[in-house]
Amino acid sequence: MDKKQAQERINELRDLLEKANKAYYQEAQPFISDKKFDEYLSELEKLENKFDLQDPDSPTRRVGGEPSSDFETIQHPVPLLSLDNTYNEEELNDFDRRVRERLDHSNFTYMAELKFDGTAIRLRYEDGDLALGATRGDGERGDDITRNLRTVRDIPLSLEGDYPEVLEVRGEAYMEREAFARMNEHREEQGLSPFANPRNSTAGSLKMQDPKEVARRPIRFFSFDLLLEESQPLTQLEKMKMLSEFGLPVCEYYQKCKNIDEVHQQLEEWKELRHNLPFETDGVVIKVNEDKFRSQLGSTSKAPRWAIAYKFEAEQATTTINDISLQVGRLGKITPVAELKAVELAGTTVKRASLHNEDEIHRKDIRPGDRVVVEKAGEIIPQVVSVVNPNREDRNPPFKMPKDCPACGHELTKLGDNVDWRCTNAECPPQIRQRIAHFASRDAMDIEGLGEKVVDQLVSEGLIKNYSDLYQLNKEQLLPLERMAEKSAQNLLSAIEKSKEQSLDRLIYALGIRFVGKTVARDLANAFGTMEALIKADEESISEIDAIGPKIAESVVTFFNDESNLKMVYSLKSAGLTFRKEEDKQKTQKLADKIFVLTGSLPDFTRKEATQKIEEHGGRVTSSVSGNTDYLLAGESPGSKYEKAQQQNISILNQNDFLKLIE
Repeated sequence: MDKKQAQERINELRDLLEKANKAYYQEAQPFISDKKFDEYLSELEKLENKFDLQDPDSPTRRVGGEPSSDFETIQHPVPLLSLDNTYNEEELNDFDRRVRERLDHSNFTYMAELKFDGTAIRLRYEDGDLALGATRGDGERGDDITRNLRTVRDIPLSLEGDYPEVLEVRGEAYMEREAFARMNEHREEQGLSPFANPRNSTAGSLKMQDPKEVARRPIRFFSFDLLLEESQPLTQLEKMKMLSEFGLPVCEYYQKCKNIDEVHQQLEEWKELRHNLPFETDGVVIKVNEDKFRSQLGSTSKAPRWAIAYKFEAEQATTTINDISLQVGRLGKITPVAELKAVELAGTTVKRASLHNEDEIHRKDIRPGDRVVVEKAGEIIPQVVSVVNPNREDRNPPFKMPKDCPACGHELTKLGDNVDWRCTNAECPPQIRQRIAHFASRDAMDIEGLGEKVVDQLVSEGLIKNYSDLYQLNKEQLLPLERMAEKSAQNLLSAIEKSKEQSLDRLIYALGIRFVGKTVARDLANAFGTMEALIKADEESISEIDAIGPKIAESVVTFFNDESNLKMVYSLKSAGLTFRKEEDKQKTQKLADKIFVLTGSLPDFTRKEATQKIEEHGGRVTSSVSGNTDYLLAGESPGSKYEKAQQQNISILNQNDFLKLIE
């Protein structure tokens, strides 16, 4: 390759990597894997160095994504650098060799920490209170997302213990697997595209403009580094302990290692452990443990020389697609699924993989009979990554979505510009079964004993056609069913009867209105007070509710304008279900307008129980001590809030004082 050819390839790689960076950091929709990105980046760096074609704006000189124009940009006092990556043990040994050569000795240790597959975050605390939260951005500048980060419950608004006047914290925002899967299910029910993985979901959520919407996303946080205004030589191990003492969450999986051999041992242990963790981890970060050696080792323009990330290989396997089947969702969405030849992947046997929608199938050109790569990285449900040999001549014809529903034969339709095909037949059997199962689910009417198998039997035997029919069942109808004895039949009928006591917001959620989740159902119940008022409401009045937009309002009005839906709802009223919001249980007004702050551990109450008692008597609880605070309710090990309350002459109560106050 001559210099001209190298320049052409460099331009091609820079363009590709810039697009990949934008898709990853700004759009939260990556189109290439981390490993492929790193391979292209490595190729680009080698070409730039070999032919002396460096550019200060090259992706090889940049840390992450550009700050967003939607938020105020802030300068980081200390750059948030990224890490060099390696995927093999030889390169890790080379890292160790470079460290020893630069230091000219081996009198140091390593700290191995799990690497979270999330979004890097910077926090700043002043006088113990959260003053700033920002994204990494390009390493030098990031987005001020303080308002959004205040909604993340893992991030304390006030520090505990003997904290310094100013504290800079580095950490990672992430989502747990199960919470991510539930959120994606909810998005698909709403007709929205599912997120690619927890990492991109977290990044996209933190860039939302409405903090209330951010609060509804299941974002978690781990801290892993701190910077003090008064620099003092610390070890990484000491930093982790200090973070815990200040009340910041720290992942328990970190290990001090005497040398690189112990690091390798830790890697092997965590390679197996990662499958059992509730969150995604894409590798292990290896750092020189002692701060005093880090300055000597220094850094490049984008990464420190005293740390490296060892990346785990994505969990992939190769198998054959036997067929493409279609699933009918509760709200009529048709989801294509790859029926696979069974293959072992990440410790489980995989036989099916979601193909999401017709457009996704055509984009990847997936056909029955194809040999494909399936992956479980960042997903609970496996997905098809690519076709192994798309150019072979004996392939089956491209997949075509049928015109009719596979379950009931009703014509399929697309709503607006939505990519999903839907069956709009209200009597489609799979939809009926799933609507009834949703109605009976724990977060809705919580009918114990009414699982999918029982629902399937009830529908198959013609005993129920919708969820309102549940309240007409009797024991004589149930006893002939398979595995339904006298006692189980009576238990089921008792559970159905008990469900009549569920609150109005649970009933609204149970109805299965498109776009109406638990939070929206609660907002609707609080706003309208009765089911009748909600039924009569128009789109304008529903849209006036905070955090409810026109799309949800239209869906609610459309649901209640349907005669068959109205008939079912009024049948539920006749059965005696709750159609009116319960009045807020407030015992007295003894604490009216009084603001409390809680600290420490109370002998007989959890923090949640104490908060409930305060609110029952008209008071309010906030997280940090200020001039507006009336009382500090303090238990054992009260921390810094106690001292602040003393300094500001705020009344401090113990548990007995508090109980006397509300008696």
